[in-house]
Amino acid sequence: MPKKIIGRVDKVDFPTLDLFDIDIKIDTGAFTSSMHCHKVIEEDNSLKCLFFGREHPNYNKKIIVFKNYSTTKVKSSNGMVENRHIVKTSVILFEKKYKIHLTLSTRHEMKYPILIGRKFLSKKFLVDINLKNLSFERKMLSKL
Repeated sequence: MPKKIIGRVDKVDFPTLDLFDIDIKIDTGAFTSSMHCHKVIEEDNSLKCLFFGREHPNYNKKIIVFKNYSTTKVKSSNGMVENRHIVKTSVILFEKKYKIHLTLSTRHEMKYPILIGRKFLSKKFLVDINLKNLSFERKMLSKL
C-alpha cells in the first residue's frame, strides 16, 4: 500500500474524544505522539482528562474518561524524563480512521496541542516539510 504524503502541520479529528479540527504538528524527532491535556485525574481505576486550553480554541472543555490506559517514561527534547499516561483513541487523517496511542502532557504554552511522532507515522506516511494542511484541505473539498 502506498504511503500518504503529509505536511509539517495539519488539522485532524478525534471523533471518540469529540474533538474536531485540532491543530497537529508532525514531529519526526519524537518517537511517541503526545496530546495536550489540561488536567488528568486518576481515580476509581479510570483516568479523567479535561481537554481545555485558551490557546487551543477547538478543545471542547469536556471531561473524557478512559477506562483503559497505561503509563510510560518519556524523555523530552530537553533531556528530562517524566512519567506520562498513555491513552488509545482514533484520529481521522485523509478521511480515514486510524488507531493512535497518545501520551498526555501539558502543552498549554505550545502552538500545537498535538505532536504526531514516528511510531504513528511509520509505514503509513511520508513527511514533506514544505507542505501543510493536506488532510484538512481534502476534508474541506469533500464537503463542497
